[in-house]
Amino acid sequence: MRSDAIYTYRWEMARTGISFGTALSIAISWSVNKSILWAIFHGLLSWLYVVYYALAY
Repeated sequence: MRSDAIYTYRWEMARTGISFGTALSIAISWSVNKSILWAIFHGLLSWLYVVYYALAY
């Protein structure tokens, strides 16, 4: 693989991971709190909230 192809692959993986983490944190937050404001806040925290939830519950 060329180096630019590897960079593009890594960039796509990072971008997909970030959006998945955000969606997951919003879904967890909504199921727990039923609040749009908390869901937005936890969506901004993304994977931090997912890890917190996994450890706390």
